[in-house]
Amino acid sequence: MLPSPVSFRHLRRLTDDTGILEHAVGPIPRRREGYSTDDQARALWACVWWLEELPGKAGELEPLIDTYFSFLFWAQLESGHFQNNFAYDRSREAENPSDDCLGRCLWAASLVWSHYREKDEHRRAAAERLIRPALGRLRDVRSPRGASYALAAIGHLIRNGFADGEGGRLADHAARLGGMLLRGFREYASAEWRWFEPLLAYSNGIIPWGILCARDAPLDGELVKAALDGLDFLIRKSTDEHGRIRVVGNKGWCPPKYRALWDQQTIDVMKLALACHAAYEMTGREDYAEVVKRCRNWFHGDNDGGVPMCDAAEGSGYDGLGEQGRSSNQGAESTISYLLTEAIYLRLTKTKGAR
Repeated sequence: MLPSPVSFRHLRRLTDDTGILEHAVGPIPRRREGYSTDDQARALWACVWWLEELPGKAGELEPLIDTYFSFLFWAQLESGHFQNNFAYDRSREAENPSDDCLGRCLWAASLVWSHYREKDEHRRAAAERLIRPALGRLRDVRSPRGASYALAAIGHLIRNGFADGEGGRLADHAARLGGMLLRGFREYASAEWRWFEPLLAYSNGIIPWGILCARDAPLDGELVKAALDGLDFLIRKSTDEHGRIRVVGNKGWCPPKYRALWDQQTIDVMKLALACHAAYEMTGREDYAEVVKRCRNWFHGDNDGGVPMCDAAEGSGYDGLGEQGRSSNQGAESTISYLLTEAIYLRLTKTKGAR
């Protein structure tokens, strides 16, 4: 059962009038590390999804939506790309442009556009003003995760009737990005290694999820098959001998001949749930639905540490699970990952009920 009601208390605690702060010491926001545009996009995503499920929470969620969306406008560069890292004093930190950040912001903006397209012409128009310049940068994307976020956004925009125009044709972008991912699978996949890269690293589930979300775009059928094949491989690598979720640790990741156990990151569990829900929607396979449930259970204590990785009453997520136990810190990424996993699980129950 879902906590009733889902709490957004910690999300509000982490958020000031600029945006959501990246890190925390325990539950207390840590201002020293400032803000990440990645986290604003994630928080925007979570709030829009939960607003769709809990319209009665508009008074609580829409001010947060406006804060995170305003941050994206501030972070967007003249080129259409996005500055990712900001100090607490709002100054821009030195960095190279991130494909992942571009794709993530485009995905979040596409959700805002579709949610408000018939409800609020001003927010809808604002989302379109952000989306079109970002689309124009997709020709430069080379990162598999950035490409996957962009594919998910393109599929969402196509399904919801976004008109082609400035920024290029959505179908052309999808074909190029999908082709890039397919080339990666053809290069690295073998009988034993069914993946798009030479190792499993961070946020792996985002790759099959992005492909499956773009099913309304003109993707090569071989790519969709590769997405499901790759997801099945990822599930095997992310499950222990008892069927419990055990995502790849970040202390060495998982090349073909090694697999790190620690530290397990909350965002990797959420991305696995995300991909499996998309696969269940497409195929109806119960094993995908079961993985979503197990990902949710991981947050509630069914994990290698035997400890909850969330505080449901506060709506927070703990930053990681290590050999010595869980981190006590409850930063933005982990908190949003927990809230999104709860939303994915709720959507799964609705999908199953509609079948």
